[in-house]
Amino acid sequence: MLNGEIREIGVNPATRLIDVLREECGLTGTKEGCGEGECGACTVLINGEPVCSCIVPVSQVAGAEVTTIEGLNGEHPLQKLFMDEVGAQCGICTPGMIMAALTLGPAPTLDDVRTALAGNLCRCTGYAAIYRAVLKWRGMPLDEGAGDAVVA
Repeated sequence: MLNGEIREIGVNPATRLIDVLREECGLTGTKEGCGEGECGACTVLINGEPVCSCIVPVSQVAGAEVTTIEGLNGEHPLQKLFMDEVGAQCGICTPGMIMAALTLGPAPTLDDVRTALAGNLCRCTGYAAIYRAVLKWRGMPLDEGAGDAVVA
C-alpha cells in the first residue's frame, strides 16, 4: 500500500525503496541526500514508523503501508506551518523532517521534537524554524529554546 493505494511494481527486489518511489512511481517529493541513511532526507513512513528509504530494499515493504510526503496531498497543517515559519529553507530535508515529525505524540516538548528529528540533518541555517513549526502544529508553547538562537 503506497499513500493509501495498492501498488504492484515489477522491479528487482533489491532495488532501493527511494529509487522505486522516485523512478517507478514518480513520487519525487522524497529526496535523496547522503544515500547512506545518515541524513534523513529520504524519510518515509513504513507502517507509521520513520525509515530512511535509501537503505531499504523494496522487498522489505511488500505488504506494508508506505507513506511519502505526497501522501499528505500538500494539505497537512504541518506542511503549511513549515512554510509559515520558513522551516522549509532549501527544501531538501523538508519532506523527511515532516515525515519524521508526524510520529510525535500529541504534546511534545522541545526535547521530544529534537529527538524525533535527530536523524534528519539540515545543512542550511539551523533548526529553530523547523522546531517552531512542529511545536505550533501540536499547539505547544514556544519556549526560548525554540527561538532563533537555537542550533541543533
